[in-house]
Amino acid sequence: MPLFRLCAAFVVAAGGPLLPPLVFCGQNDILPGMRFLAIVWLIVVLCICAASPTSAQEPVAGNWADYYLADPSDLPLVDSIVERTRAELIRLIRDSLDYRPDIHVVGEPWEFERLLGGAFPDWGAAAANPVRQLIVIKSPDRFNVNKSLPELLAHEYAHLALHDRTGFNSPPRWFDEGLAMLVSTEWGWSENLTMSKAAVFGNFIPLEEIRLLNRFKAPKASVAYAQSYMTVKYLFDEYGVDAVNIFLDRIREAPAVSGHRLPGQPTVLDSALIAATGSDLAGFEQEVRVYLTQRFNLASLLVDTMFLWVLLAVVIIIGGILAIKRRRDYYRKWEEEEQLHSTDFDYGDPDFPERTDDDDDEPWRR
Repeated sequence: MPLFRLCAAFVVAAGGPLLPPLVFCGQNDILPGMRFLAIVWLIVVLCICAASPTSAQEPVAGNWADYYLADPSDLPLVDSIVERTRAELIRLIRDSLDYRPDIHVVGEPWEFERLLGGAFPDWGAAAANPVRQLIVIKSPDRFNVNKSLPELLAHEYAHLALHDRTGFNSPPRWFDEGLAMLVSTEWGWSENLTMSKAAVFGNFIPLEEIRLLNRFKAPKASVAYAQSYMTVKYLFDEYGVDAVNIFLDRIREAPAVSGHRLPGQPTVLDSALIAATGSDLAGFEQEVRVYLTQRFNLASLLVDTMFLWVLLAVVIIIGGILAIKRRRDYYRKWEEEEQLHSTDFDYGDPDFPERTDDDDDEPWRR
C-alpha cells in the first residue's frame, strides 16, 4: 500500500472527521500537495492522541468530578472526599469551585506516566494539572506510597481549587503545598519529627527556594512540605481567613509580569503579603522562623518524638552496664579482702595447745 494510503487509513481510524475530505479522493485525483498535507495531518493527530489524558475506561460521574478508578468500589469514598474537601476549601479560600475535574486513580506505573507526560519526581504519589483540570493518583492499594487515598485526593484537589482561585497568576509554591496539606490533614508524627530535626540541625528552607520542590531529593522535600504546612497554618492562625483571602485577591488581581521590575518596586508576592499582614516576604518569613524555632527545638525533638524513648532506652542500658560493673568490682574487692583477712584459723589440739598438726610432720621439733 502506498505511504499516502497507509496514512489516510490510519488517520480515518484515529482522527475521523478531522481529516479534510480531499484526502479520501481517488489516488489519481490527489494533488502532490494533498499527499504532504495528509502526512502532516497524521503527525498532528498522533501528537494530539499522545498528549490526551483520556482513558479507554469510561468515566464515572460523581457530584463534583468525573472519576476513572482502578477499583470501581472506591467511588463512594472518593466522591465523599471531594465533597468534604470542596466544602472546606470554599470556607477557607472563598471560591465557588463549580468546575468538574477528571480524577484518575491508577493501578499501573505506565498509566501514571502517560497521563502526566513524565518529568515527575520518583517520590511523587499524585499530581494535579490545573490547566487540564486533571488529578492523577497512584492507588495506595497498588503502590507503596505511604499515604492514604483520602489524603492524596484532598491534597491534589486543593491544588486545583487554589489555582482556580488565583486565576492566571500562580500562588507561591509554599502556600500551594501548605494549603493542600492543611486541607488534607496530613500532619502527623513523621512531619513533627521532620520539623524538629530541621530546627535542631538548621535545615529550614527559604520560602522562595520551595518553588524548586520537584527537584529536591525525598528528605529535603519532606522538610519543604512540612515547613509549607506550618507557614500556612501560621498565616491562618495569626491573621485569619479574611487576611488570607486579601492575600489571594492581590495575587489574582495583579497584572501579568512583563519585563523586569523597576529598582525598589515590590514583587506581586511582597505586595500581597503587605496587604494581608503588613510585612513583605522577608519580614513575614522572619516572623515564621521565630514561630518555628519556638515550636520546634531540642526539647520538642526529645519530648514529642521517639528520640525520647531511644534516649531512655540508652540510659537504661548504660545504667544496667554500670550497675553490673559496680557489682563485679564489689565482689572482686570482697574476695581480695577475704584473702588478706581470713577467719579460717586452725586452733590445734585442745589437750596440748602448744602442739600443732605440723609438729607431727616435723619430729625434729620435739
